[in-house]
Amino acid sequence: MKFSGRLSRSVAVLAGALAAATIAGCGSGEGGTEENGRALANPVTVEHRFGSTTIDTVPERIVTIDLQWTDTMLAMGVEPVGYTVDDLMPKSGVPWQKPPANGKALSLTDGVPVEQILALDPDLVVGSFSISDEETYRLLSDRVPTIAGPPKADEVTPWQDLVRTAGKILDKPGEAERLVTSVNDTVSATAKEFPGLEGKTFALAQYIVGDSMYIVSNEKDGSSVFFQQLGMKLYPPVRDEGTRTGQSRLNVSTERADLLRSDLLAFLVNGGDESDLADIPGFDQLPGTVAVLDYPTVVGLNTPTPLSIPYALDQLRPHLRDAAGQSGT
Repeated sequence: MKFSGRLSRSVAVLAGALAAATIAGCGSGEGGTEENGRALANPVTVEHRFGSTTIDTVPERIVTIDLQWTDTMLAMGVEPVGYTVDDLMPKSGVPWQKPPANGKALSLTDGVPVEQILALDPDLVVGSFSISDEETYRLLSDRVPTIAGPPKADEVTPWQDLVRTAGKILDKPGEAERLVTSVNDTVSATAKEFPGLEGKTFALAQYIVGDSMYIVSNEKDGSSVFFQQLGMKLYPPVRDEGTRTGQSRLNVSTERADLLRSDLLAFLVNGGDESDLADIPGFDQLPGTVAVLDYPTVVGLNTPTPLSIPYALDQLRPHLRDAAGQSGT
């Protein structure tokens, strides 16, 4: 086993899956002066777990629930009036993110704070895995257009799709495409830097100490797409198990180290430290490059955003070099 990286202590459950936003209708142009209630030439319909939501005016008071939406709006130049925070991030905050200067930070410790959100008088609420029950969705959507999570709750939408969704909602499709191109170019440059990654296998997993492991198993998941852009492919035994079970994230016992034998394993020990790896028989004999990462980095990979990808690439760089067989370069 080629072991690299330091372990950061975390008590978190890895950030869950984010909304799969399906756009209906075409985006409008970017011209004109933005005013309150400015109508979209082509209303945008976003499908989600509880139906669909149609946006027909450009929102100006947006509340973002969950990190992917917050990052997406910030990257698009929009500061939410309210945004939820991950209490398991470092006290200094999300490493790649500058919080909205005038936005209200909202805690999810006791569930979605519906009353606090509505008190901000939003004209749009965008959420994902945290809007997980119909009652919460109803309380919000009765007062304000609300986008909830996907029908399949354990799947993450590629960040590119979220940016394009935001571009249509904000009436800035051109700006959205430029952002997608810019970040994709950064990933492409890394792929060119490490050509040895082409065809290598990857797995992204975590061990919840004392419980079980979770492994991303869907090739179309947003976290998988990122590694595929580097020329890699999902470890076939993991992919096949995901197909068999219908899960986008496998939940398996610590006895299944056979599913971790990829060329590159990005791994989080969740709620423990390096000594807890001994709970996984055979972990110390894995044949590939094992990158044991901290909580923010794995969140940035698991629920990727246009802001988290450059950060995660920097953290992964030595492990990518090792997996590509270019350690001496």
